[in-house]
Amino acid sequence: MDKIEFRAVIKFLTKQGKTPQTILEEMSAVYGDSCPGKTMVYKWHSLFKQGRESIEDDPRPGRPVEATSSDIVEKIEKLVLEDARLKKRQLAEMVGVSPTTILNILHQHLGMSKVSARWVPRMLTPLQKQQRVECSREFLDLCGDNKDEVLNRIVTGDETWVHYYEPESKAGLHAVA
Repeated sequence: MDKIEFRAVIKFLTKQGKTPQTILEEMSAVYGDSCPGKTMVYKWHSLFKQGRESIEDDPRPGRPVEATSSDIVEKIEKLVLEDARLKKRQLAEMVGVSPTTILNILHQHLGMSKVSARWVPRMLTPLQKQQRVECSREFLDLCGDNKDEVLNRIVTGDETWVHYYEPESKAGLHAVA
């Protein structure tokens, strides 16, 4: 059960004139282990007794819990595509969010992971998919009239994508997604 729902029950029972101890006993009997603690029941009983009507949390000062917006995601994506070697701290300073938010955006929103000191997409982009289609067509054109013979000699495995990425400063790096 949600904490808002618990507060609604406490408010209702307080308006009926029940004591906090009685409210705690009744809620423990109904909700068991998921019942809010004694401190919470007494706190909300007191607030409702003083005239509070809202069961919602009061707004808190400070930074919002979620600093991720579509604008920030777009900025980070643009910066990473321009320079894939940027570190999360550098990105955080450039955009004005925490390094944790940067990691969340890179992993969750952009689907990127760090490979050989670069941020690279985990999933294929439409451009990468198109390049694979073009390469396959070129390969079939190279086969000419012997397509069946060449295709029968190709060994395939399961349907796991194998990404190939070649950074400028290193030889090749093969990663299985």
